[in-house]
Amino acid sequence: MSDALDSLPLREFPTGSAQFTTTHWSVVLEAARPEAPGAMDAFARLYQEYWYPLYAYVRRQGYSPEDAQDLTQGFFARLLEKNYVGQVEPQKGKFRSFLLAALRHFLSDQRDRDRAVKRGGGAEVLSLDAQEAEERYRLEPVDRMDAEKIYERRWAMTLLERALMRLRDESAAAGKTELFERLRSFVAGDSEVTCAEAATELGLSESAVKSAVHRLRERYRAFVREEIAHTVADPAEVEAEIRYLITVMSQ
Repeated sequence: MSDALDSLPLREFPTGSAQFTTTHWSVVLEAARPEAPGAMDAFARLYQEYWYPLYAYVRRQGYSPEDAQDLTQGFFARLLEKNYVGQVEPQKGKFRSFLLAALRHFLSDQRDRDRAVKRGGGAEVLSLDAQEAEERYRLEPVDRMDAEKIYERRWAMTLLERALMRLRDESAAAGKTELFERLRSFVAGDSEVTCAEAATELGLSESAVKSAVHRLRERYRAFVREEIAHTVADPAEVEAEIRYLITVMSQ
């Protein structure tokens, strides 16, 4: 993987944020089969992972927080009601591109409808944390990003956070939660202490800490690659997506 991934700004991730599950194309396809036992759970996973990038896009279009909440919920309600996810074909592109195109169509379709229709008749099928949404949105750049750039950046950060959370879970499973929490800033590239200082705090040698940091970075890169691979249909697209991810995060 490109060494440029070392510079991705993980420090922008909110601590204590909800853990994201891995999105495979198989999850998308499962959600597209309403009769399948796990369809609703699969759809809920997609919603949990992608609601905020879409919410940020709607807000940047000039909608109020309340309208953006209604529209984001309404969009997912429409996806569920009309089974638009069933129209997704992995071989025809990236899921993030499908979602954005579908959202644009939905917003255009909703502009001439009243709020009751926008809310799907008042039925709220999935919950959106309004306070969290606005707290996160207030951290967005004010001037330099249009709605699509905001969407792409939030999508990228969601993917990177999933990779980081997988690294945390792997460390916890190995009984190394304390080590991970102390060294995660080295993975993020924003540590305010040296390896020697971290070694003293952990009761380890400096060489042991450096080795641990190296392993964490390697595993993080592997998880990022896997997460990217889950969002494209052709393995040949992974390298291009890595370059695109780096471009998005550097803006």
